[in-house]
Amino acid sequence: MENILMVGAGSVGGFFGAHLAKNNPNVSFLLRPKTLAAVKQNGLTIRSASGTFTVHPPAASDPRELPKPDLIILSVKAYDLDEVMGQLDPVLTDQTVILTLQNGVDTEDRLIARLQRDCVVGGVAFIYSKIAAPGVIDHYKKGAVAIGELMGHKSPRLLAIAEIFKQAGIPCQLTDDVRKSKWEKMCWNCVFNPLTVIVDDKVAKTLEHPEMLRVIHQIVQEVAAVAASVKVPLSPDMAEKVVRWTQEIRDIHTSMYDDWKAGRPTEIDYLNGYIVRLGRELGVPTPVNEALTAMIKTITEKEKTGPGVVRIDGSVVQPVAFDRAAMQQLPGEYHVQDVSTVMPGMMGKAIKVKGLLDVPALGIKADHVTFHSLDGKYAATLTLQQARDFGLLLYELNGEPLPEGRGGPYRLITPGLGDHCANVKGVGRIEVRVGSGKDTRPPAEERTNC
Repeated sequence: MENILMVGAGSVGGFFGAHLAKNNPNVSFLLRPKTLAAVKQNGLTIRSASGTFTVHPPAASDPRELPKPDLIILSVKAYDLDEVMGQLDPVLTDQTVILTLQNGVDTEDRLIARLQRDCVVGGVAFIYSKIAAPGVIDHYKKGAVAIGELMGHKSPRLLAIAEIFKQAGIPCQLTDDVRKSKWEKMCWNCVFNPLTVIVDDKVAKTLEHPEMLRVIHQIVQEVAAVAASVKVPLSPDMAEKVVRWTQEIRDIHTSMYDDWKAGRPTEIDYLNGYIVRLGRELGVPTPVNEALTAMIKTITEKEKTGPGVVRIDGSVVQPVAFDRAAMQQLPGEYHVQDVSTVMPGMMGKAIKVKGLLDVPALGIKADHVTFHSLDGKYAATLTLQQARDFGLLLYELNGEPLPEGRGGPYRLITPGLGDHCANVKGVGRIEVRVGSGKDTRPPAEERTNC
């Protein structure tokens, strides 16, 4: 266990890795470019109530530039595992040991299935810390690990890893049932990670109402039922334990909450979402976890932007965005199945602009609509009534999205407007206005008839 490679320097890996590197020159870090640049320039800093320190460990974004590791400690998000393992493949040997410190309960199995050998030690991290900036971790509470062999024995490599943590001053518990330990933490994660996002508050908020305590019990009961189905029986009073464990950390936000607020992806698919998928496979109902998964995805999903999306904003109560699938869900009266019936020589399907404008609540005095191309170069302004009466967005050709070469993904046409014809290719934004707006079309006298 001479050379140790920390993969990631986030709130978990940054804290434990910095402590390991404090008095051990053989600890190195595999980092993303942004974090790597910060660590190379300023070092890796841990700020805590017990003191602040900075280490300057070897670091790279390519593991081949670092000493070949005997021990790899994974602390990346569960959804990054496959990408990271692809990076690590060139430095793995038959003797490399991997310690996991990630949320979820399937990381170890995923690794064993990929590597086809006994190289994985399971781990659970107990810590409350946050990324203050790339290369800077603010530590607030706890800071311990529990590790164990998947078969439960006290192997030489397990004892060696425990000694590494001990020498770094990190409390390290040896567990003879690490799968159970991970499922117990899974119960906590499946409760408080999504609930703190839904209530948009700290853990304490979820503990203050009897109705929510009943929901907490339902969540844990579903997780425990799934765990039992894969032969990991949990304590009958697991829900009470989860609530009891949480009393001393009532003031914290969760990692999912922090990821949401920072605009990062969440691990919902590897927590509640995993319970739902496994429950379906095993025939175990998980309706509360399914609801939580759906709500978190709805809350945290960023608004769609870019090609394929049209945003309606401006003089509206609330902006709204449409992609092709959303347009197709509008009532049939707003669809033109064959544009050639209203505009000879042009083929494809279109949506009536009126259908789009009927969705958002428009400003009281709104009277014009400007259609902007996605690149911002072209625009056409119509009166609100013209847009409703004549505007069509062509979006489909031969059953496929309208290609860019034909003005896609959305092309504005206005059959029936005569020399007031508007034709904007690549429409990406519809701006509702009070008063006229941008118009890049030639003067009316120079326009040809539609």
